[in-house]
Amino acid sequence: MAAVIDCHSRKVVGWSLRGDLEAELVTEAVEMAVSRRRPDAGLVHHSDRGSQYVSLAFGGRCSEARIDLSMTSGGSPLDNSVAESLFATLKRELVDRYSWPTRNDLRVAIFEWIEVFYNRQRVHTTLGNYAPEEFENLSLNQLKEAA
Repeated sequence: MAAVIDCHSRKVVGWSLRGDLEAELVTEAVEMAVSRRRPDAGLVHHSDRGSQYVSLAFGGRCSEARIDLSMTSGGSPLDNSVAESLFATLKRELVDRYSWPTRNDLRVAIFEWIEVFYNRQRVHTTLGNYAPEEFENLSLNQLKEAA
């Protein structure tokens, strides 16, 4: 699985689930995020140094979307800690709790966990006990009031 997370709100804005670790795994997640957010130039994508993140396909797609790439130095988990936290939470709260007869069963469950529960209902202490979507809405309202 690959995920693109908004570091401000912790909202998962793009994700992909595949049976391999090819570059398509991460380019699909970025495609979803770009389609949903339509980011301005200068957005920074943090990742580890996995082969799919250093691939020409991924680098090219990010370049087309005007996304700057930031990768951890070897053996350092710091740049990728938000994603690592998401994956640990997903495994603890969903994946490891059930058996998955088919990959499609798992895909449907992950979709529901991310799109319905995690982004809209699951509170985060780093967000003042708000869910990511609620935190984004509060942030936008504060910006409008300040303008």
